[in-house]
Amino acid sequence: MLLPNPVPTPLLTHSLLEEKGIELAIKRLDLVNSGVSGNKFFKLKYNLEKAKNEGKNRVLTFGGAFSNHIYATAEASKAENLASIGIIRGERTKPLNSTLAHAEELGMELYYIDRNKYRNKTDLEFLATLQDKFGDFYLIPEGGTNELAIKGTQEILDSGDNQYTHICSSIGTGGTFAGLYASLSEHQKLLGFSSLKGEFIHKEIADLINKFDLNSRGSYEVFTNYHFGGYAKYKEELIDFIWWFYENFEIVLDPIYTAKMAFGIWDLIKKDYFPKGSKILMIHSGGLQGNIGFSERTGIELPIPSK
Repeated sequence: MLLPNPVPTPLLTHSLLEEKGIELAIKRLDLVNSGVSGNKFFKLKYNLEKAKNEGKNRVLTFGGAFSNHIYATAEASKAENLASIGIIRGERTKPLNSTLAHAEELGMELYYIDRNKYRNKTDLEFLATLQDKFGDFYLIPEGGTNELAIKGTQEILDSGDNQYTHICSSIGTGGTFAGLYASLSEHQKLLGFSSLKGEFIHKEIADLINKFDLNSRGSYEVFTNYHFGGYAKYKEELIDFIWWFYENFEIVLDPIYTAKMAFGIWDLIKKDYFPKGSKILMIHSGGLQGNIGFSERTGIELPIPSK
């Protein structure tokens, strides 16, 4: 069964924060569960509960070869005694990378499809062919974002987080951002840092909020200038920042999501975006298993969290 650990929220100390008169804390969702870390814990929680309530014995989802969502779904399914199927974009290559190898070790059945077919992942006809192949399953969309995921991510903030004036989150599919938005207090502003290149994310977030009829007592702003080239892209400056952050605060970031967000926050602090007296909460959304795969793929060494 999926059970959360207590999540620490350490206050960071640095001369820049003192100079600007700002408090910066980080909510360590990467420590919420030993197997299913970060926002994925909250996204999967109610989906797997529904799968079991509907009498399903397997779940099926989609992801790329280095997907945190695939990794987390394999972990969560095993914990809930459900079989899992991962539809993987691209061809199978050997040896498997650390993400897929771990998913397979946990019992996830991996099924590879080419990128053209993968684009049909929401097409009802295509899903029917998967139903014919694998039998009855509970479908979780790529990235895990659906109504139940947003219900889960609304639980990330608790009453102790009311003290913060700004909540900061990275953005991928937008499900975590949407849940956070719906749980804001009146005095709070949610800042989103898109890991994707392009201005389309503004419409995607607005569409999510409208689709799921989310109301908020707070406000939000999305930044699209900290993507470092786009999804899964990086620059030397970002890698240097990851090591700088680790050396200063002993907290590991990942280059896909959390490092881009943290870089953006630090840059905004330098540029006096935050008024003096602001209390900032950075949401660490996990995904640190991906650091191993990133190093395998690029040859660039990154900090790895201790187990």
